[in-house]
Order: sequence, then C-alpha cells, then structure tokens
Amino acid sequence: METLKILEPNLIGFSLFFSIIYFFGYFFIFKDWKEKLKFDASSCIMSLVHGTLAAILSIYSISQTSFQILDFSIKNSTFQEMILEYSIAYFLVDLLHYLIFHPSDILFIAHHLATLYVFLTCRFIVHHGGVTLISLLVLAEITSPLQNIWSLARYRRIDTPMAAKLYDKLSPVFYMLYSLVRGILGPLFVYKMGLAFASGKGDGVICRPMWMSWMVVIVSAILVSILWVMNLWVDLFRERHRKLLKKCN
Repeated sequence: METLKILEPNLIGFSLFFSIIYFFGYFFIFKDWKEKLKFDASSCIMSLVHGTLAAILSIYSISQTSFQILDFSIKNSTFQEMILEYSIAYFLVDLLHYLIFHPSDILFIAHHLATLYVFLTCRFIVHHGGVTLISLLVLAEITSPLQNIWSLARYRRIDTPMAAKLYDKLSPVFYMLYSLVRGILGPLFVYKMGLAFASGKGDGVICRPMWMSWMVVIVSAILVSILWVMNLWVDLFRERHRKLLKKCN
C-alpha cells in the first residue's frame, strides 16, 4: 500500500494551487459580495477551474490512449495519475470548505468523500483503471463551466436584475445538458463499466471488493445527480407556472 506517498509534491502543489484560487476569489473577485456568498462563490470559481481543466486534460489523455477505455489490465500512465492527483487536490480543498461553512450539507460531504475514496485507491493502491475513471471525469465535469456560471448567477439573482435574467435563461439549458450527461450518457457508460468488471476484465489487477465498492460509489453518485436535476426541473416548472398564473391574473 502506498498511502504514505499521499504527501507527494504533485498533490501538495495542486492543493496549494486550488487554495490560492479560492482565496483569490474571496479577496479579489468577490470582495464586494455578501460575506456568506463570497465563500460559496470562491468555491464555484475553484470548481470552474478544476472542472474545465480536468475535462480538457482527460480528453487529451484519452485521445493518446491506444487501448480500450474499459481495459483494466493496463497500468495507469504517469499523466493519468497526475490528473487523478489534480482532482484529489480539488476535492480535498473543497471538502474543507464544506466542513467549515456547510457542515450540515451531508450530501455534498458524502459525495466528496466517496469521490476521494475512488480516486485515492486508484492512484495510490491499485494503479489500474485510471483511463476508465478519467473517462467518467469527462462526463462529470463537461458541464462544469455552465453549472458554475449558473450557480454564480443563482447566488446573485436576488441582488442584481442582470444575474436574475442570466439565471432564468441558463436554467433550462443547463438542466437539459446535465440531464443528458448524468441521466443518459453517464448511466450507459457505468453500465458498460459494470459489465466489464463482471466479465473479469479487472481480475488480477483490481480485486473484486475494490471494484464492487467503486461501482457502489459511482452508481450512488449518478442516482443522487439524477434526483438533484429532477428536483431542479420540478422547481423550474413550478416557478414558470406561478409566473404564468400571476401574468394571467
């Protein structure tokens, strides 16, 4: 087990990188925002940087891969493990944000802990399955730019009409894209991933308890994402219906 190597330079450097982004957002970008919103907005900026770069780096890594995405027999490349370290650092810093400012948000804290479990075990214990996980990372983060802009507009929609207008326009677009990725493409990929594991493609490199725990975590994350976006759709239709009734009256 190589868990003692978790303090390696890449991970420390990426953690400092995300911490700097967080505090830059707090002290400069959002310095005029309300105090509570400044912390959440800084988390959004950190998420935006992580998600955008993670998706780009993962797509590049996948494009350079000559073997199948669901081939677990190939050991993680150095570049793939660097991407995992980059994401691990982000989730660690953002987890700290939630533990300090939103300790009652059990859902997000559990999500971050579960994601860290999968990435940490892939990077520091089994050293296989990296290309599969970064493929999932692409699906998870491809909506990050739109989601974080939507989140920032949501935070400010009560204070500024421009933010409220942007929020109203982005909401259905973001919900549709998120529903497509998390409700269709993600489950389809995870289904194929499960079949590959069940057929024995991970045997000898990823033990059964490990890949089964990965599947439980990933499937749970997808189900939570689907429930989250379903609630957003319900709120959207409820709000549109309320505005329509108000206009008619």
